[in-house]
Formats: sequence, structure tokens, C-alpha cells
Amino acid sequence: MSKKASVLFVCVHNAGRSQMAAGYLQHLAGDRISVLSAGTEPGNQVNPAAIAAMAEEGIDLATATPKVLTDDAVIASDYVITMGCGDKCPFFPGKTYLDWKLEDPAGQGLESVRPIRDEIKVLITNLIAEIDEKF
Repeated sequence: MSKKASVLFVCVHNAGRSQMAAGYLQHLAGDRISVLSAGTEPGNQVNPAAIAAMAEEGIDLATATPKVLTDDAVIASDYVITMGCGDKCPFFPGKTYLDWKLEDPAGQGLESVRPIRDEIKVLITNLIAEIDEKF
């Protein structure tokens, strides 16, 4: 297929896990995969510890901003990956839904955010491999 896959990462505040996941996917997949992230109740800013943790990986989230989840974002995506937003995420048939059980980095320092970041990197690497097989 020549269609470019689209992935939407969703968490409650769109300030930590979903931003780190989006950052990794853009960094590791380049322009091969379209990347979106959103929150069911977006925060005011991206978690500073998440920004610092990703900067250690050479990924700049300093200009990222939390965005509200819309039906249009879900409709535009092939993969919808939730991270703790539960039943608040809209469901549309034909999408691949994955729920990643990740600790919430909100209010945690850099030392606590690093293992969450590293877990996300493994999940993203596996996701890219899966998408490359399908698209």
C-alpha cells in the first residue's frame, strides 16, 4: 500500500505520555507515519519532566502544546492508542485501538519519568514494525 499510516495518541491531559509517544514516533519514523496527539481534558502545558526526559533522547517537545481530542482526529487515524483515558475516547469502526498501560508522569520528577519514557520507546519501536508490515 502507498497510503501513509496515521497514529493518534490519546491521554487525559495530552501533557506527558501521549506527547512523548508522538515525539518518539515522529523521531523514529520520520515522515513515513502521520502523528497526532490529543487529550480528553488537555492541560495548559506539556509536563516539564517529559520535555527534559525527551531532550535527553534528542527529541524537542519544548514547543508542543496539549490539544483537545476531536472526533475528526479519531476519524483521520488508522491507529488510536489510548493511555489512561478509558471510556472517554470515541470509538469508530475500522480503526486499530490499542490501550497502553503506562504510569502517569504528571507531578513526577525526571528520575521517575525516564522509565516511562523508555517503556514508551519500546512500544513505539514495536508499533513501527507492525505498521511497516501493514502499510
